[in-house]
Amino acid sequence: MDAWEQLRRYTPARIALGRSGISLPTAQQLAFQLAHAQARDAVHRALDMDATAAAIEALGMPTLRAHSAAADRASYLQRPDLGRQLDEGSTLALQSAGMCEAPDLCIVVADGLSALAIERHAAPFLAALLARLRQDAPAWRLTPAVLVRQARVAIGDGIGALLGAQLVLVLIGERPGLSSPDSLGLYLTWTPRRGRTDAERNCVSNVRPAGLDYPEAAARTAWLLRAARERGLTGVALKDESAPLPRLEMDRGEDFTLTRPA
Repeated sequence: MDAWEQLRRYTPARIALGRSGISLPTAQQLAFQLAHAQARDAVHRALDMDATAAAIEALGMPTLRAHSAAADRASYLQRPDLGRQLDEGSTLALQSAGMCEAPDLCIVVADGLSALAIERHAAPFLAALLARLRQDAPAWRLTPAVLVRQARVAIGDGIGALLGAQLVLVLIGERPGLSSPDSLGLYLTWTPRRGRTDAERNCVSNVRPAGLDYPEAAARTAWLLRAARERGLTGVALKDESAPLPRLEMDRGEDFTLTRPA
């Protein structure tokens, strides 16, 4: 085995592809076309809301459903601004979903540019994250998870504000790459409200077994959540200073508080 072949064992990057004359070998050309098709399919795939909600509710977390102001996928792709705000019906529904207590954290699950990422990774990641948050004191008061179709990252700011949460954590499907059509991104904002900028958010990216795995992603996210609550800020002023932590059993204990609609 030559040196390039050894390197290919450690990366999904397209290296040492070989050549056939001045072109790629047929197998590599077909593999590229398949990856491109998978990325396109991920962008256009519709989120299975029922299955996603069932997987999250199985963790003991109730869900609410919402839709952005982008009526369909074509509008979503052509008008990013519509994906950053709720439609009128969803706004009214969330306004009427009064919380019994002032929640610490609102978790938003948004299809983004890869519904496949949400279907595969949202529930397993949340299981790992909730296992870590259950260790914290004071206990976290959580809103129901809000599942949103045709959504961009910034939609979480309006949702968090409507539900009166101190923090919002947005789980969203990231733009597919040619080696990762199912990458999950996490965005955290302190005191969410419409108009927040990217500089006021923290991001944990490439969450998937082949990238940043669930336990490590949960450890980093939990650290950022705790630091945000203690310091009252997120974004460029909050640096990820987390250290590797022991892995936890992802049980379903009930030593945290869910803030349910009144």
